Amino acid sequence: MAATTAVLPLTLTSPAQAAESLPLGAAVQQLDVANESREGYTRDKFKHWNTGADPSDGCHTRNEVLLAEAVEPPAVGAGCRLTGGTWWSYYDKTEVAGPSGLDIDHMVPLAEAWDSGASAWTAKRREAYANDLGADPSLVAVTAQQNRQKADQDPATWLPLSKDAHCRYATEWTATKLRWNLSIDAAERRALSGLAARCPGTVVTYEPAQ
Repeated sequence: MAATTAVLPLTLTSPAQAAESLPLGAAVQQLDVANESREGYTRDKFKHWNTGADPSDGCHTRNEVLLAEAVEPPAVGAGCRLTGGTWWSYYDKTEVAGPSGLDIDHMVPLAEAWDSGASAWTAKRREAYANDLGADPSLVAVTAQQNRQKADQDPATWLPLSKDAHCRYATEWTATKLRWNLSIDAAERRALSGLAARCPGTVVTYEPAQ
């Protein structure tokens, strides 16, 4: 799901920004702290799933994530119907056979994104966020149980079942917030700072979304 680079004409007005890397603790400090508000939120304000990175292949975003993250690739049938295949859910260190046991988790849930700044976005930008194939951490295939336990919680109130996943999860959460210029609340910052202290040497790499 990594973005590709192409030579573009000089008339381009919004060139891609270079990826940035910094230690997790420093990355957390880069995030603005602000109060959250869910006023006006509904899930349908984030259109998903759309036709994905390649509208001609018949695969919507969910299936494109599954294809990209498969450990053993599934068979792809008519209408991009997926059968077979295996996946690794890093939240709970579980191997999953077949796509039906998986959910595609928005690393920063849609409601949390709304609370943290997406309420001010255009509908088009919210759709881009909900279908972000430009950064691997944005969308992740995990067991349905873990995704539904997480719901719309941030790291102050929920972390993956596997403790081995916590450093990676904190890094990917922070990278997603930085990529989309989303804020954090005070409790979230304390939780992420605590995780950074327990994850020495962990580096956050992100590319700002266009």
